Amino acid sequence: MAAASPRVPVVAGNWKMFKTGAETREFFATFLPLVARTSHCGIVVAPPFTALAAAVESARGSAVAIAAQNLHWEPQGAFTGEISAPMLVESGCSGVIIGHSERRQFFGETDETVARKLRAALASGLEPIVCVGETLTEREAGQTEQVLDRQFQGAFSALTPADFSPILVAYEPVWAIGTGRTATPELADEAHRFLRSLAARRFGDDAASRLRILYGGSVKPENIRGLMAKDSIDGALVGGASLDPRSFAAIVNYKEG
Repeated sequence: MAAASPRVPVVAGNWKMFKTGAETREFFATFLPLVARTSHCGIVVAPPFTALAAAVESARGSAVAIAAQNLHWEPQGAFTGEISAPMLVESGCSGVIIGHSERRQFFGETDETVARKLRAALASGLEPIVCVGETLTEREAGQTEQVLDRQFQGAFSALTPADFSPILVAYEPVWAIGTGRTATPELADEAHRFLRSLAARRFGDDAASRLRILYGGSVKPENIRGLMAKDSIDGALVGGASLDPRSFAAIVNYKEG
């Protein structure tokens, strides 16, 4: 039997372009009592920019951390429509999602821009959740490890072990996001083990053993326990199922019942 992991799991909800401020307050009014006694994992909610203030206000005094879904790499400037790391910090955010597959697919994110955004987040003290993952075409071509290696090196190669230590990695096979298709626990575990081996090669065994790798891709109450039973899966980045407070609470409370 594998040794117990020292890593504290994290369950993060990515709301994408859903929920107004009023809807955010309604969500937390229902959600917080359902997770008030949860202690086995960290909880993160990432609302859209316009709902950040409502989320921070609603989560105040609870164990729920608030993250943004994106940021710009410059602290200020002529970048219409963008939000900087200092602005996120001032809003009350403690973390930020970087390089989500939808950002890569629809908005031109590259490994280079992910690395720049990551450095900006670290410089401002934000805890980054950096997303990596392959498309269906890449998986069917047997290129999963090649893609993960490229994305890992592109994001992290310039960092020191100290820089790397606060980062969370989210493995999100693009073919499983919002499709209802979920990577089996075995497939997810295999990818997570490979990512951990990359971390060991670049930053050493100690850093790799402490790295928390979340799984993202059609996570729901029905499959969270099977995923979390795997030693290399340290939590989840949840999309659609995080929009409903009871559904998300059931995922967060995967150890109960």
